Amino acid sequence: MSLAAQVSGVFRKLYNRPAQGVWSAPGRVNLIGEHTDYNDGFVLPFALPHRIVVAAAPRDDGLLAVNTVGADERPQRAEPMRISELEPGAVSGWSAYPAGMAWVLRAHGIERGADLVLASDVPTGAGLSSSAALECAVALALLGLDGTARPDRSTIARWAQRAENDFVGMPSGVLDQTASMCCREGHALFLDVRSGEQEQVPFQTAEHGLEVLVIDTRANHALVDSGYGDRRKGCERAAELLGVPALRDIEPAGLDAALAKLPDELAPLVRHIVTENQRVLDTVQVLRSGELPSIGPHLTASHDSLRHDYQVSCRELDLAVETALDAGALGARMTGAGFGGSAIALVHSDRRADVEAKVTAAFRKERLRCPRLFTAVPSAGAARER
Repeated sequence: MSLAAQVSGVFRKLYNRPAQGVWSAPGRVNLIGEHTDYNDGFVLPFALPHRIVVAAAPRDDGLLAVNTVGADERPQRAEPMRISELEPGAVSGWSAYPAGMAWVLRAHGIERGADLVLASDVPTGAGLSSSAALECAVALALLGLDGTARPDRSTIARWAQRAENDFVGMPSGVLDQTASMCCREGHALFLDVRSGEQEQVPFQTAEHGLEVLVIDTRANHALVDSGYGDRRKGCERAAELLGVPALRDIEPAGLDAALAKLPDELAPLVRHIVTENQRVLDTVQVLRSGELPSIGPHLTASHDSLRHDYQVSCRELDLAVETALDAGALGARMTGAGFGGSAIALVHSDRRADVEAKVTAAFRKERLRCPRLFTAVPSAGAARER
C-alpha cells in the first residue's frame, strides 16, 4: 500500500470523513556543498524517492491536530494546538515542526485549523532532511486547505526554513527546504543561495552504469544539541573579521591572505567553505560536460575537508567512506551536516553489492550498529498526491 493510500485510510478511520487532499515532500541527498548554504554559497542536492505524506482536512475551531502513523497504522496523536496561540518554545518534540509551519503561515495571514495525518519512509536521524520534508509537506497541505494563491516554491522553502530556525530553534540554512520543494526527477539542483538562482543539472547515473549508494550509519544525528550552531557562529565571526558579507565572498585566489588574518580556530572553517564552494562549481561543470564518473574525486575531497577542517565527521562516517573507497567506489563523502547520519558513495552498479557487503562487514568488525544501505535515485520535489 502506498503512503498516500495509507494516510487516506487512517484519516477516514480517525475522523469518519475523507481527507480533502494528500500532499507529500521528499528527503534529500546533498551531492556536494556542505555547510556552504548559510555562508551564501553554492549547493548541489537532489531529492530522494523517500517522502513524508500528509492527508489533511480543514476544521473550524482554529486548532491544529496532528497524527503520525507507522507501518502498523496505529496513529500517535500530538495534543491539539491552537494556532493563534503558537509561539516559539511552546511546543517540543516532533510536533514542533508542523506547529512551526502553522506559526509561520499565520504571520502571512493563513490561519486555518486542520486535521493532519502523517506517514513517512524518510529515514529519521540519518541526515537526509526528514525535518525539512515534514515542514514542506505540512506547508503544502495547509496552503492547499486555505485555498488562497500559493506562493512560489522558493518562497515556501524560505518559510519552512524560518519555521525550523525561529520556532524549532535549529539554525539551518535553506538547502534542505529548497531541495525538498524544488528538485526535479533525474536532476541535481544547483542553487546559488545568495541570489536564489537555480539550475536543474542532469544527473542520470544509470546512463553511466553508476549508482549513488547511501550508507545510513545510524550514528546519532541531533543537530540542535550538536556543534552545528558553533560552526555557523564561527563562520559569521570570520566574515566579520575579514570585512565581507559572507565567506562566499572569499575567492580561492585570496584564501591564503584571508587565512593569515584569522585566529587559528577560525582558519580551518574558512578554508573548508572557500574550497567547498569551488568543489561545487567544479562538480557542476563536470556534470554539464557529461562526464559524470569524473565527479568522484571532488566528493572524496569534500569529505576530507569536512573531516579535517570543519571537523563534523565521526568514526562511523569515516569508516563508511574509507571502506567504500577501498571497495572500489569512485568517490565518497558524508552528506548532510554531519555529527552522524549518512555517507554517500558513487559506485559502479555491478560493484554495488560488493561495496555494500564490505561496508557491512567493516561495521560488524568494529562492533558498530549495522548500517542501512540503499540506492538514491534523483526524484521529484514536493507535490499534491491526490
